[in-house]
Amino acid sequence: MNRRHLTLAAPLVLAMALGACGRSGNKADQLASSYCPNPFVVEDAQSLTRFKPGPGRDPRDIAFQANLTGTGVACSARAGKLEIELKVRIAVSAGPAVTPGTNSVPYFVRVLNGSGGVTQGQDFNADFRLSPANPRGASVEEITLTLFYNQPSDLGTFRVAVGLKPTPEELEYNRRAAAR
Repeated sequence: MNRRHLTLAAPLVLAMALGACGRSGNKADQLASSYCPNPFVVEDAQSLTRFKPGPGRDPRDIAFQANLTGTGVACSARAGKLEIELKVRIAVSAGPAVTPGTNSVPYFVRVLNGSGGVTQGQDFNADFRLSPANPRGASVEEITLTLFYNQPSDLGTFRVAVGLKPTPEELEYNRRAAAR
């Protein structure tokens, strides 16, 4: 598992962080349980097909394919601070044109405000050692989000968005493949 830390020092960011955790009866656990957001995967950002360098774009030119296979979240609250433990699951399969060694799968985490604008965010890479002899990999990426807030009411409208980060060409390939 890979651990990453992302500190989001905005009251808005806190809203999305306080839900799926805390079963005891104390106020902080109730606050975390009430506001911990279920992350969502951005449309068109669930999969990524990476091709070898060059002009070829048929199945023989695929270096690897990656899929975001799930997310999970747990939250805890303390005075003025919400901590979100976000887990992003990524699976990857080597293609015929895989380059043996480390292959990086880019992904992102974004905190959205109530109007859908990005409040905070960061890009990451999940690294996999792929080869024809080792054609598959999976990873659970762990990201800690720390959100600061003044009032619990600041928390209600925020959401956490995650996704793989295809290039414009890879995004177009995803869309064409989905239309078939």
